[in-house]
Amino acid sequence: MSALATNLRLNLNVSDLSDESLVEAIVSSDNTLHFEILYNRYVKIVYNKCYGFSKCIDEAEDLTQDVFLKLFVKLGTFKGRSKFSTWLYAFTYNYCVNYVNRNNSKKIEKKSVATTNIEDSYYDLDDDDCSIHRMKVVKLKEALEKISPEEKMILLLKYQDFLTIKELEVIFNISESAVKMRIKRAKAKLIMGYRD
Repeated sequence: MSALATNLRLNLNVSDLSDESLVEAIVSSDNTLHFEILYNRYVKIVYNKCYGFSKCIDEAEDLTQDVFLKLFVKLGTFKGRSKFSTWLYAFTYNYCVNYVNRNNSKKIEKKSVATTNIEDSYYDLDDDDCSIHRMKVVKLKEALEKISPEEKMILLLKYQDFLTIKELEVIFNISESAVKMRIKRAKAKLIMGYRD
């Protein structure tokens, strides 16, 4: 079998690997073609998170590229204590928070997290229900703007992205009880903002 055929066969097998096995293959070989598979799996998710921080398409694209460049260098630090997707989520979140903190002049604007997906699942309502729902969504978005970016992030990760308490523990590097307490406090502040 030629070297090209062997590489094609290996790449086909590699694309079927789990994220964790693929990371292991990338770390052991530094193969950029393998990394491209990982990139293709997660580029949209990473971009959406970056856009949530930057609110600018060009900046989000730059941030996404920066995240993946840094990821390629830091991939060896993934220890497999959580799913790779959870680890990548934390990696992206931390990178974006650091980016925002480095750009203090735009800090408040950039820390706001996208809330546009809140409306996405309600298109099957009739016109009256839709109007009432839109009023609620507007009020909820206003309430989300009144809480801190960290509180907004934990609520959106939990209720919009449906992350588990365990996944949030890994992302924020805190205990289960601390995650629950942060969610409880953030919800209380959100409700207060919603009522105002």
